[in-house]
Amino acid sequence: MAGKVFFSVTMSLDGFMAPEEVPVEDVFSPEGRHDPTVRRWMAKWSELQAWVFPLRFFRENLKLGEGGEEGLDNDIARATYERTGASVMGRRMFDAGELSWPEEAPFHTPVFVVTHTGRDPWERPGGTTFHFVTDGIESALDQAREAAGDRDVRIAGGADTIQRYLDAGLVDEFSITLAPVLFGAGIRLFDHVDPDRLALTQTRADASSRVTHLTYTTAKR
Repeated sequence: MAGKVFFSVTMSLDGFMAPEEVPVEDVFSPEGRHDPTVRRWMAKWSELQAWVFPLRFFRENLKLGEGGEEGLDNDIARATYERTGASVMGRRMFDAGELSWPEEAPFHTPVFVVTHTGRDPWERPGGTTFHFVTDGIESALDQAREAAGDRDVRIAGGADTIQRYLDAGLVDEFSITLAPVLFGAGIRLFDHVDPDRLALTQTRADASSRVTHLTYTTAKR
């Protein structure tokens, strides 16, 4: 039986899943790291994601060495990874990751990149192969479902890709990790999603000392 389609993101307390958009090449270029706008973006992003960096699973998955924190946050991060049989992402997220991921990319499953520009599959050590899909989000999801088998498909991001899948009614459930930070401005998760087409039911709420994990199922109105 086919698994679920889901996404999981970290969100600031005032509703943003990323700071204001900046060019990918600026974030990862030597010149960009000295740009005040880029440095501010990196500081905000690091503050938003601070809950995950100390986790044992995070350190293991990125091969950063032994040790790390265990507990609720670690269990949730590990469970998210273990349920995922394939991922879907947008081209902007892939472009950023291609510049920043280690040689052994952290997915270890097939990843389907929604893009307008074709490219041969890109195989990485550790089981990750990126496939580039040029005929739309539904085609990417169909291919991801087939690759995932009875495991789940994760819509990895970014915001625009998640919004497109939500608005098309193709997401079964999602989780938001609510972090105690304020951005004031940035990229909102639910921009461009028609609220009249989406009904939500909260199914879980788990709080640690750092963040609160909220899980929802979705249905069409």
